[in-house]
Amino acid sequence: MKIIPAIDLKDGKCVRLFKGDFEQTTEYSNDPAAIGRRFSALDVDDLHIVDLDGARSGNQQNAAIVAEIARESGLEVQLGGGIRSREKLVRWLENGVTRCVVGSVAINEPGQVKEWIAEFGGDAVVLALDVKIDEAGTPRLTTHGWTEDSGLSLWDCLDTYSDAGAIHVLCTDVARDGAMSGPNFELYAEILQRYHALQLQASGGVRNLDDLEMLRELGLPAAITGRALLDGEITEAEVATFRRDA
Repeated sequence: MKIIPAIDLKDGKCVRLFKGDFEQTTEYSNDPAAIGRRFSALDVDDLHIVDLDGARSGNQQNAAIVAEIARESGLEVQLGGGIRSREKLVRWLENGVTRCVVGSVAINEPGQVKEWIAEFGGDAVVLALDVKIDEAGTPRLTTHGWTEDSGLSLWDCLDTYSDAGAIHVLCTDVARDGAMSGPNFELYAEILQRYHALQLQASGGVRNLDDLEMLRELGLPAAITGRALLDGEITEAEVATFRRDA
């Protein structure tokens, strides 16, 4: 299982949101490029970047910072937040980004995203599916930076893409994101049971190495972690050990 460090950008700063709430923000650095350099020194191959401003408004005001991090990191960068057109996807693929992460557009315009997958290949596109669990236990999709309910279930969406060549899916239980309450292991186990071929990325709630080990035992191909790395709950040495033991 791959460990993928995460950098969330808001107003030009590296931040973390609490349960997806833009009003509950913890600022970690006003120099996100420095965080990128710190993560690039880890024993990892990938880096996950989210432009939170872009996710909410569609306006990628952190584009210059993203380009700097992608240029300097030497890692395979996957970028999400505000990529809602073919033009933006092409621009980022031509400027240092390995995979473009699409969320709202993947839910609202699946036909368009299927065309991108067909044109650029499944490895170039990551479906970012953010969910809130309803009272019946069904994962319901949210859009536009977790602010809007799409009315669809996660299963509706994944069924739509099951035969379209989608490879990478990033799933976040919004209630776990930034809360340090542990990943939603049950959700990820059910996704893997239903969709065996997906390269699933777990996101949200990772607290420590034990959580990563549990995700690996479930068979997760990749796990994203941001706050635990920033807070030192997962150390550089632990990442290296995890990589060697993988």
